[in-house]
Amino acid sequence: MAAFLSAQYAVCLRKPGLIHLRRFAVISARYSSSRTSSSADYLHQSVVPSMHYQKSLPRLPIPKLEDTIRRYLAAQKPLLDGDQFATTEKIAQDFLNGVGKELHEELVVQDKNNKHTSYISGPWFDMYLSARDSVVLNSNPFMSFNPDPKEEYNEQLVRSANMVCSAVRFMKTLRAGLLEPEVFHLNPAKSDTDSFKNFIRWVPPSLSWYGAYMVNAYPLDMSQYFRLFNSTRIPKRGGDELFSDEKGRHLLVMRKGNMYVFDVVDRDGNMVKPAEIHSHLKYILSDSTQAASFPLGILTSENRDVWAGLREKLVATGNAEALGLVDSALFCLCLDEESMRDHIHISHNMLHGDGCNRWYDKSFSIIIAKDGQAAINFEHAWGDGVAVLRFQNEVFKDTTEKPLVHPGSAPAAVDSASAVRRLQFHLDRELENGVQKAKENFDLAISKLTIDAMEFKKGGKEQLKKSKLSPDAVAQLSFQMAFLRQYGQTVATYESCSTAAFRHGRTETIRPATVHTKRCSHAFVHEPSKHSMEELRAMLNECSKYHSQLTKEAAMGQGFDRHLFALRYLAMSKGQALHSLYTDPAYAAINHNILSTSTLTSPAVSLGGFAPVVPDGFGVGYGVHDNWIGCNVSSYPSRDVHEFLQCVHKSLEDIFSVLEGKPLS
Repeated sequence: MAAFLSAQYAVCLRKPGLIHLRRFAVISARYSSSRTSSSADYLHQSVVPSMHYQKSLPRLPIPKLEDTIRRYLAAQKPLLDGDQFATTEKIAQDFLNGVGKELHEELVVQDKNNKHTSYISGPWFDMYLSARDSVVLNSNPFMSFNPDPKEEYNEQLVRSANMVCSAVRFMKTLRAGLLEPEVFHLNPAKSDTDSFKNFIRWVPPSLSWYGAYMVNAYPLDMSQYFRLFNSTRIPKRGGDELFSDEKGRHLLVMRKGNMYVFDVVDRDGNMVKPAEIHSHLKYILSDSTQAASFPLGILTSENRDVWAGLREKLVATGNAEALGLVDSALFCLCLDEESMRDHIHISHNMLHGDGCNRWYDKSFSIIIAKDGQAAINFEHAWGDGVAVLRFQNEVFKDTTEKPLVHPGSAPAAVDSASAVRRLQFHLDRELENGVQKAKENFDLAISKLTIDAMEFKKGGKEQLKKSKLSPDAVAQLSFQMAFLRQYGQTVATYESCSTAAFRHGRTETIRPATVHTKRCSHAFVHEPSKHSMEELRAMLNECSKYHSQLTKEAAMGQGFDRHLFALRYLAMSKGQALHSLYTDPAYAAINHNILSTSTLTSPAVSLGGFAPVVPDGFGVGYGVHDNWIGCNVSSYPSRDVHEFLQCVHKSLEDIFSVLEGKPLS
């Protein structure tokens, strides 16, 4: 999530089960055996099978407990005063020498008995699926596509048709085992070559990872990919379920709150002709049916227990078949009626919209506005940003380089009226009231959200690297300085880092608020005249060095957050009383992430965003580009996002001034 590659591995989208790879292999076999598919049905045909490295991926390590406690206390230090820290340190040492040690030993044994997965996978799925809050704002993020460089291909119908075709081609390539494996190349001149690929394809899957490692290439976990398609989160009381049905050959399309389905894959497993897909989408876009009076999609924005009860009612009133078609569709395409005014409008529309023309529970939805602005909104329980970003990159590349539908293309002369089915739902008064209530709750929730964006044009990645500073460290430092300038505090900060270098890895947390950033921020914000240029520069170096170390540790599974989370989960699953480490106000405070941050740069992506994870927080999406730095930030009423971004801009100006040897104003 999300480039998503920082230090050695991917930095992904924020926030917080056994993945059935055997089942994935069965699907792959079914699709690859149908060699009647033409090469036009595939994005590419990798000589190395998609899942070639999966068996030999290293296992996610469980850190040593003493390392976890040391890192935890280091992260707490900038957030606490002397007395508070002494108390937290005493509690942590007691945990280390007592209950924590026992839980850790039990976790290690449990992990050894479950070598097919990682120690965090099951608890992490459970955390997402047991959450009862709405997935809108609390979980689902968005990533918007850059416009097609060829302006005429941004027309809504043309772009929709091309994106559907490219998405189907991605799905078929993946299921045939022909999608290039996801590999992070530290030395691409050696590892990202035809000769290496032709060698590694013959190395047995049980050893293939080691072959890649020898040439400084790091294959990444792809176990989440099978959930991209034909998948939905199903609301259940107390805890949701992830549902997949790979037999579904149809697409779900939403327009004006109405829901349509049509096949995009034929009975032989081949993609339906692009001209036919074009025709069916044209039919939907020209359908004169009024906007749905009771748009069912809004129910997916409800509290999960409320939605579970309403879904049971929907099934009981004869809607099971229609719901089954929604759940098993390849993915959801949302065709919106509005054109986008600016980046802020795009962020609001793609993050939440009006709630009526979305099915937020689908693994992902492609949203295309009237003017062709497009984005992906995805449900977060099934996976992290890595799989979605790969899909988005491939779809953007395919639609812009090899579009199958053109502005002058004539739709196929087929009977779309019989091929396209508009889903009908039977609603009684209780369900109608449920829809109305869901819309009221939704409108109230989104009315509190403010989004603003900022572009710093005076420097970026190139200048920072020349100055031997980590670009990510500098961006994170600017957030620390900004918050201190605006609110006079250092607060809990979260940056998500992918652990996809390991089998069934999910994410680990980087904790960017450190004693170094606190000292540096105080110097820049409160007493710049007291420090020489050399001293300020030395502080920047120290922040960068320490942040890079934290990032590397997190990517290698050596953070503290997931380990402590897993130990807490284990204690609770045994019905054990929680140790005071978990009831310490300092533990609650460090997990109340006022600054929730995620970085994203990609040639396919214009901007990404998400809501704050706490009511008094900021949701900070950012990207450090070659010569500029961009931020897309959200907040609720208790924080001023506009002033925060002004403070971020001022912080970056100060940092770059010091790098250029200019005195601070």
